[in-house]
Amino acid sequence: MENKIFNVLLSDSKTEARAGMITTDHGQIETPIFMPVGTQATVKTLNQEQIERDVKAQIILGNTYHLYLRPGTDILQKGGGLHKFMNWDGPILTDSGGYQVYSLSGMRKIKEEGVKFASHIDGSKHLFTPERAIDIQREIGADIIMAFDECTPYPCDRKYAERSMHLTHRWLKRCIDHFDSEENKPLYGHNQILAPIIQGSVYSDLRKRSAEKIASYEREINAIGGLSVGEPKEDLYRMTEEVCDVLPKHTPRYLMGVGTPENILECISLGIDMFDCVLPSRNARHGMLYTSEGIINIKNAKWKEDFSVIDNAGYCQTSMIHTKAYLRHLFVVKESLGLQLATLQNLSFYLWLVKEARIRILDGSFASWKEIMMPKISKRL
Repeated sequence: MENKIFNVLLSDSKTEARAGMITTDHGQIETPIFMPVGTQATVKTLNQEQIERDVKAQIILGNTYHLYLRPGTDILQKGGGLHKFMNWDGPILTDSGGYQVYSLSGMRKIKEEGVKFASHIDGSKHLFTPERAIDIQREIGADIIMAFDECTPYPCDRKYAERSMHLTHRWLKRCIDHFDSEENKPLYGHNQILAPIIQGSVYSDLRKRSAEKIASYEREINAIGGLSVGEPKEDLYRMTEEVCDVLPKHTPRYLMGVGTPENILECISLGIDMFDCVLPSRNARHGMLYTSEGIINIKNAKWKEDFSVIDNAGYCQTSMIHTKAYLRHLFVVKESLGLQLATLQNLSFYLWLVKEARIRILDGSFASWKEIMMPKISKRL
């Protein structure tokens, strides 16, 4: 079956990894790809020029829940949509807010209609229905928008996981009906793509059933949710592999919220094309750096007199200029430049990693390269 937005250019002969191209109205995206998280219309500590020029991000992620609360969709509409509001002309993906609502736990009630929740900002009451989640994402104006789902916690008993999965499927039908209706057109002159989300916790039969259900809708992108919520990495990989065996090969597969560099390489080898995670930017602000040689806690005293550069692999210009001793100093004295340099390092590394994976898939060396990289990128220095 033809997919108008995605082409698989080459699949690896020894793994399920593939190199592809997603086409949106705001540009093309080379896969596999990592999407920096810009929750509230910003990737924390960086400006848009740095994201494009230095990090070399091809697509960023915004969050429906947070953007709905602040600045609000009325402001975004007056500003011409999120792209113009934040001065980012590349593709944007928004999640539906389902994960944030899930994380509120004691501040929300899940019913068939949708989810009633209290704002974490001021306690005000709100209702997200599948239809409202679609409308909000229309008003935000992202290129790729997500269906409203329930993200189950871990651990989660099978009965709850199954009930939640069926609720997600019913909500998906409402999302699709609303998204596809004639009166609901994009607001800012560019097309939008709706992606459904597979759930089922860590239960193989539920995951397979959910993947079959989602695949039956034949949408342009399919997503896997409800993982990287505390389950062992063995379960993450097992669920990912089983779901990828079911999903059609002609659509991009988006694994939501994953993860470490090790997770990403392993899941690329299982057939995943798209990733997002707050880990590289959040950990950067706490002084944890991901590099081509391993993981560094830059606040440790061992780096105090280390005048070697942060990483000399060539993918981040600032990390080839500044030393570990200097970056540690910035963290010790709490200078904001330290947060910026660390974030540039981590996000540049993540984008380099997926780009290098793509190159290796295309030249046929992915499997052997992955075996060399896995122990290096997970090593604590």
